[in-house]
Amino acid sequence: MKNLQSVKIAYIGGGSKSWARSLMNDLALESRISGTVALYDLNYEAAVQNAKIGNRISQLDDAKSDWKYEAVSTMEEALVESDFVIISILPGSFEEMASDVHTPEKYGIYQSVGDTVGPGGHVRALRTIPMYVEIAESIKNHAPNAWVINYTNPMSLCTRTLYEVFPDIKAFGCCHEVFETQHLLGEVVKEYFNVEVEKRSDIKVNVLGINHFTWIDQASYKNIDLMPYYKQFAEKYAEKGFEKEEGKWKNSVFSSCHRVKFDLFKKYGLIAAAGDRHLAEFMPPIYLKDPETVASWKFHLTTVDFRKEDLKKKMSENQALIEETKQLEVKASGEEGVKIIQALLGLEEFVTNVNFPNKGQIEGLPLGAIVETNAVFRRDSVQPVFAGKLPLDIHNMVHRHVLNQESILQAALTKDKALALNTFINEPLLAIDRTEAEALFEEMLQNTKHYLPGWAI
Repeated sequence: MKNLQSVKIAYIGGGSKSWARSLMNDLALESRISGTVALYDLNYEAAVQNAKIGNRISQLDDAKSDWKYEAVSTMEEALVESDFVIISILPGSFEEMASDVHTPEKYGIYQSVGDTVGPGGHVRALRTIPMYVEIAESIKNHAPNAWVINYTNPMSLCTRTLYEVFPDIKAFGCCHEVFETQHLLGEVVKEYFNVEVEKRSDIKVNVLGINHFTWIDQASYKNIDLMPYYKQFAEKYAEKGFEKEEGKWKNSVFSSCHRVKFDLFKKYGLIAAAGDRHLAEFMPPIYLKDPETVASWKFHLTTVDFRKEDLKKKMSENQALIEETKQLEVKASGEEGVKIIQALLGLEEFVTNVNFPNKGQIEGLPLGAIVETNAVFRRDSVQPVFAGKLPLDIHNMVHRHVLNQESILQAALTKDKALALNTFINEPLLAIDRTEAEALFEEMLQNTKHYLPGWAI
């Protein structure tokens, strides 16, 4: 690593309307590192706008460090001499995403997110993997020693592709879903001990599973084992759900009352450590039978129309920041990317959950598959924590998805349409007959064929 004052970060997807600003804020609040952030995006003008915002943030009185943001026109320019690479891209456009999420509804298949598993996650992966092949090759050629942090979904397959193409890459995936479960465990502490948990990190958990289908088999606060209390909490709120303010979940598509999480605990005895929107998609259509069923479980279907409107708001906000009609403020995002960067630079030791190739940290799952556990970050080192083995019933569900992900990867790399179809049909959400599944698959491939060069479609 170079001198701390000359850290270079390459941001692939540097036109991002939310993740980029989160990074800028967190970097500005850390006094021990500074340097350059090269923003690369297919939409160059979006990266230019973010560079303007980032440079303004660095000049604010509350900023504790000096960062220079620059939009670049090629991935190579961003990567050369980079110490860290951050990947946060939208694979395709909202038109492809609309097909991922809503085309299956013609066949009675509903998805609450559609970016990880299910028919939507499957097809999104097929078009994302070639993009990650290109990114991995570029990193190999221009920044082979950089640490790579992935934020793009499908998290497991994006990270897995990086290693498939460049086995010596130093990459891992970060996701904040476990954080929300720690916050929920903080509410358990408050309910049974009348204590406000000051920091999420005070809730210690053992994490094991795969991204968005992660499980916790140990949870504690100080000297208190929280598992028995979570059991009481889940039983108490199983039917009505839990929220801090009654009825608030209805006003945000990203909110829920945790009823799916509580139901899974009741059935399997471990804490499902992701949001209900994600958890529901890994299961047969128990929770996603139809919109009425979803509403009864008190979570939401996230429509692509909502995402389009949300993007418009973010674009308008960014424009206001650039024109200085809206005041910039520096505030922590709650993400851990900058803390991880500091640890890899040797400034501190840090433990958090990450998506990383299985080296035995989860017993029984295939070696090399991307799994999610805690890991220890030190200077130029990521060491996954041995998390143990999932109970057989949960293991069987997780393992099915791991094998599907491995099959999707091979299908995408070899353009094997038959393998892609058979893996598609093996998704638990696809509770339709094969003829219908084949028709759905064909339609969804047609809708994303622009991103599938060389496929026989």
